Amino acid sequence: KGLRSPQESVHDLSPIESFRIPKILFCFVKEELRELREEPTDPQAQQEIINSIEEVYFSNDSFDIVKYELERLPPVLSLQELEEYRDKLKQQQAAVSKKVADLILEKQPAYVQELERVTSLQAGLQLAAVICTNGRRHLNIAKEGFTQTSLGLLANQRKRQLLIGLLKSLRTIKTLQRTDVRLSEMLEEEDYPGAIQLCLECQKAASTFKHYSCISELNSKLQDTLEQIEEQLDVALSKICKNFDVGHYTKVQQAYRLLGKTQTAMDQLHMHFTQAIHNTVFQVVLGYVELCAGNTDTKFQKLQYKDLCTHITSDSYIPCLADLCKALWEVMLSYYRTMQWHENHDQDEAATVSSDGSNVIGSEENSFDRSYVKKKLEHGLSRIWQDVQLKVKTYLLGTDLSNFKYDDFIFVLDVISRLMQVGEEFCGSKSEVLQESIRKQSVNYFKTYHRTRLEELRMFLENETWELCPVKSSFSILQLHEFKFMEQSRSPSVSPSKQPASAISTSLTLFEQYCNGGNPFEIQADSKDDETEDVLASNGYESDEQEKSAYQEYDSDSDVPEELKRDYVDEQTGDAPVKSVSRETLRSRKRSDYNLNKVNAPILTNTTLNVIRLVGKYMQMMNILKPIAFDVIHFMSQLFDYYLYAVYTFFGRNDTFESTGLGLSSSRLRTTLNRIQESLIDL
Repeated sequence: KGLRSPQESVHDLSPIESFRIPKILFCFVKEELRELREEPTDPQAQQEIINSIEEVYFSNDSFDIVKYELERLPPVLSLQELEEYRDKLKQQQAAVSKKVADLILEKQPAYVQELERVTSLQAGLQLAAVICTNGRRHLNIAKEGFTQTSLGLLANQRKRQLLIGLLKSLRTIKTLQRTDVRLSEMLEEEDYPGAIQLCLECQKAASTFKHYSCISELNSKLQDTLEQIEEQLDVALSKICKNFDVGHYTKVQQAYRLLGKTQTAMDQLHMHFTQAIHNTVFQVVLGYVELCAGNTDTKFQKLQYKDLCTHITSDSYIPCLADLCKALWEVMLSYYRTMQWHENHDQDEAATVSSDGSNVIGSEENSFDRSYVKKKLEHGLSRIWQDVQLKVKTYLLGTDLSNFKYDDFIFVLDVISRLMQVGEEFCGSKSEVLQESIRKQSVNYFKTYHRTRLEELRMFLENETWELCPVKSSFSILQLHEFKFMEQSRSPSVSPSKQPASAISTSLTLFEQYCNGGNPFEIQADSKDDETEDVLASNGYESDEQEKSAYQEYDSDSDVPEELKRDYVDEQTGDAPVKSVSRETLRSRKRSDYNLNKVNAPILTNTTLNVIRLVGKYMQMMNILKPIAFDVIHFMSQLFDYYLYAVYTFFGRNDTFESTGLGLSSSRLRTTLNRIQESLIDL
């Protein structure tokens, strides 16, 4: 029990002793071989003996061989059987020993060679141990004398570099923290592209230092600042709608491009223009309503625009309309200049891309944005003009214009006509909405105006003395104030009502004329309108000295027959009436005779001049109100019909004229007079 296995014993030996064990084993094998040589050996027989060994003896499992053999013994022991079994085991043992000895002898050269290698390896290991011992000793010396100090310096240098990097990062973070102050300054200076560029760079830098805890808060702050910049940028974009500034708009567009929101900016711009139109007209009308109300009551601010227009008084209607059109002109001019800016900008960009085609993808994106902006702007023309028409229409129909003075109503027509001209130049629109609204007001006004003029004409005719109105021999209807519009050329300073119908502006459009300043709706006093009409002769005669002398010669009584000095002479008998004629009457008749003898002087009365003036006013309305021109010319024909009927009534019903057979009462004349009586006089 106290013995150990050979393997366990080998582990306790030193390496040198373990190398000696095979030598002992080799000697033992030699002795065994010596014994085995004495016995005859047959390899085949030896192999059969080895094969007859039970498998359990080759097992790696440790087991008690003695116990195993004892358990195999039969219950009744036989000495002869035991000896036979013992001899069998010995033969098996001898066969195994011989086999092992043969194998050992066979591997002996390799064993000797490997043993030499092990010995050499042992010597090398011993040398390595000596070298390591010396190295450690020298390392300790270096550590104490040099390495510790040098490595300390290197460590400090590395720490210094790290601290420098940290300091740079801290300075960058400090700069980022102070960026909001600079951003506020740039926003106050309206440097929107610079502010956005700075904010985007700060966000990029913040993402680099995101491993610092303070940067997370800074990131959110920068994002809020960027949103604030976008809000201020939207406010700046809305200012374009009323007062376009090239530099300001350029900055805004550059800012939106940096944000990558060019299309969004165009959508917002159209919303601002629509809102600007609404706010502009509301503020203008509200200002006049509050001014006329004479108090600061805020109830008007809560009214709708349509209801607010009904509170405009007649006195403030025209100034309010003029200011309304001025304000809307500013909005449309801003839109026109916006389109001009984009056209010029697109041309510059196209030229730049053609000269440098390196960035194909970027140029394609810019081309798509330009195409979108162009289509949006072109579509917005009709949309904005439609909004303008609706606002002006609401204002026009909010007040009854039937009781306006003629000049005031003509001014309203002038303004609306000019506004329709603006609309045609703006988007090529025929302004059907404005035409319909002004047509309604014009028909309503003209019916009232015509009725009043007919009453005035009736009063003129009832009080007409039918005396000759002394006018110059060079008299022409174009000299009358009402016909001045037929002579004046069409120009921006002349209202459409004062312009000839055939006049066509072949020069610049209104937008081109007023692009850099001015307003086509400015009220300009026309000095020609204030000139007095120089159509009447002085004291009833021409001022020319030659004509005066001629009249004086004609006025002499020396060559006048006596019978002609009488008031009346019977053509049949030549007798004068009993009643005497005063000299003044005779002089008045001589004047009339003189004027009748003047070849160039037209025969006019005060009523005739009045009818001519009315015809001029009606023609002026026809020039402006082309949609109701047919109604106007119909009413104008009624003026002539009424005048004709009155003249016939006063002078044409005499039986003397009926008997002359001059055809004054022809069937055609009778038909005309009957028509006038039925359609005009009886009504």
